[in-house]
Amino acid sequence: MINYTTYPHPTAKEWVTFVHGAGGSSNIWFKQIRSFSDNFNILVLDLRGHGDKKNTDLVKPDKKLQAYTFDAITKDIIEVLDYLKIQKSHFVGISLGTILIRNLAEKQSEKVISMIMGGAIMKMNLRSQILMKLGVLFKSIVPYMYLYKLFAFIIMPRKNHRNSRLLFIREAKKLYQKEFIKWFKLTSEINPLLRFFRTKDIDIPTLYIMGEQDYLFLPIIEKIVNIHKKAWLHIIPQCGHVVNVEKHQVFNKKAIDFIQNINKENNNTY
Repeated sequence: MINYTTYPHPTAKEWVTFVHGAGGSSNIWFKQIRSFSDNFNILVLDLRGHGDKKNTDLVKPDKKLQAYTFDAITKDIIEVLDYLKIQKSHFVGISLGTILIRNLAEKQSEKVISMIMGGAIMKMNLRSQILMKLGVLFKSIVPYMYLYKLFAFIIMPRKNHRNSRLLFIREAKKLYQKEFIKWFKLTSEINPLLRFFRTKDIDIPTLYIMGEQDYLFLPIIEKIVNIHKKAWLHIIPQCGHVVNVEKHQVFNKKAIDFIQNINKENNNTY
């Protein structure tokens, strides 16, 4: 089982599950935990190969964990939810974590009350596809941190992105070269999966929170919210890709308000 941490609320019954992106870890949610834990039960996850491996709940190696696919990694998340007997949750994701959340919603929609997608990836434009191809070409011969630093700078190039960029680089150092290569192999299935997500609407309330300067991924999200009936978009001015770090106060308020409004509209009881 992948590593996870819970922050139980003394009275609340709603759960909010946080899913980080590739190269990050549950540590990237440190600016969300306090705000969200005032209102909800919190579950944060470390995806395969990420985070502090000394704290992992994996007792012995599992051969199934060797196959890195979006479906397999999504099942890792479902396994934790089932183990903790969390029947349904709101989900908050950043970057590649948004793909996993959307995939989970496709596989087991009954578990997903709402989705908050920060720095969402729903299409790889020409520049990002070139980046992926370069990564595939050099992943086995170039130290992965060189590649990761290059990708981080291209995705988050401005001065105001510096803290987000350094945070992700710091967390990525906890990966091994072999883990990085396994994650990079996911690029072979990303385009058809994202194409499916773009064309298929889903009956789950979804809030996209994007930075105004997220030039690689914002344009397609602007198109998606005009097509999908239960999708909304909030653009944060003067902000890059990692919105939950760079503009955490705005991100927290918009996300919490969204969840609370969903609960009021549905009159949810847990």
